[in-house]
Amino acid sequence: MTTTTPLDLTADLTTLTARVCDIASVSGDEAALADAVEAALAAYPHLEVLRDGDTVVARTHLGRASRVVVAGHLDTVPVAGNLPTRLEGEGEDAVLWGRGTVDMKGGVAVQLALAASLTAPTRDVTWVFYDHEEVDASLSGLGRVVRRHPEWLEADFAVLGEPTDAGLEGGCNGTLRAEVRVTGVAAHSARAWTGVNAIHAAAPVLARLAAYEPASVEVDGLVYREGLNAVLISGGVATNVVPDRCVVTVNYRFAPSRTVAEATAHVEELFAGFEVVVTDAAGGARPGLDDPAAAEFAAAVLGVTGGAPAPKYGWTDVARFAELGIPAVNFGPGDPLLAHKDDERLPVAQLVLCHEALRAWLTA
Repeated sequence: MTTTTPLDLTADLTTLTARVCDIASVSGDEAALADAVEAALAAYPHLEVLRDGDTVVARTHLGRASRVVVAGHLDTVPVAGNLPTRLEGEGEDAVLWGRGTVDMKGGVAVQLALAASLTAPTRDVTWVFYDHEEVDASLSGLGRVVRRHPEWLEADFAVLGEPTDAGLEGGCNGTLRAEVRVTGVAAHSARAWTGVNAIHAAAPVLARLAAYEPASVEVDGLVYREGLNAVLISGGVATNVVPDRCVVTVNYRFAPSRTVAEATAHVEELFAGFEVVVTDAAGGARPGLDDPAAAEFAAAVLGVTGGAPAPKYGWTDVARFAELGIPAVNFGPGDPLLAHKDDERLPVAQLVLCHEALRAWLTA
C-alpha cells in the first residue's frame, strides 16, 4: 500500500472534495487515492470493505428490503496545470477549481461523506469507487468487478455520480467509433497523374458528414440528441508522395433505442461505397424512469433539487448496469460541459445540494 495523507470523511464537503482532488489519480495511477479511500472506509464498522485492483467497494449489511449501488470513478484525465485545487469565494457561494472537481471527484466526495455518516440507511447500500473510467472500456475497473465479482454489484437500483449539474439524467446515448477507409494508388507527386490521391478521394466522406443532420429521438419520454462527426483523419507517408491510403475516423453517438447492430448498419449505409471498420462500440441505456425504484429516487431527489429528469447525451456506466438488469440513473454535482476542461470548476452549493438529496433518499 502506498503512503498518503489520510482522508477525513467527517470534514466539511469542500475540504473533503479538495483533498480527494489533490491526490492526483490520472487513469492508470489511481493506487494512492484507492489506498486512501480504502483506509478511510475501513475505519467504519458498519461497512464491509472489499477491493479489486484499484476499485474499492464498501457495503452495509442491515437486512433491508432492497439494496442500491451508488458508484463513482476515481480517475481523471491528465492534469493540465490545474492542481492543487483552489477555492474562490466563501460559503456556498464558493467555487472549487481544479482537475477532477467536476469529473467526478465532487460526486466521489459526496459518496464518501454519506458512506461514513449513514450508519442506518433505509436501504442497504453498496458504495463503489472504481478505476480506469476515462480510458478504453476494456480497462474499466467496474467492468473488471462485473467479470470477477458480480455478486458485489447485486442490487435493485444504481446511481452513478457523474456530473449532471445536480439534476437527474436518465439513461445515456450509445457510442460507436469506425474507420472509413479510402484507397488510392501511390505515385511521385511530380507525376501525380500516374497515381490516385486517396486523400482527395476522401472528399465525399467529409461531404456526407457535413451534410448529415443528426436525429433527436424520443425514448421513454426523454429526447436524446444524436451526433455523427469526424474525429480523426490520417493519410500520406511523405511530402513528395501521392498517398494511396486515407482513413477518416468517425464517432457516432446514438439514441438508446438503437442497438449497436442498428447503429453499425446506419453508419455503413451512410458511407456506402467505402470500407467501414467498426473499432469500438458500446450500447446506450434507456431512461428506465418507469421502474418503481427509479421513480422513488426521482421523487426523493427532485423534491430537494427541483427540476425534471433530462437525458444524458454522453455514454456513462449506467449502460453497464443496464446490461446487468439493474435500473440506473446519473446524478451528481458539476456542469458536464466543464468536464475535462482546463478551467474545470465546481460550485460548492451543488456539493451540498447533491449531498442533501442523496441523504433524503437513503433515509426516507
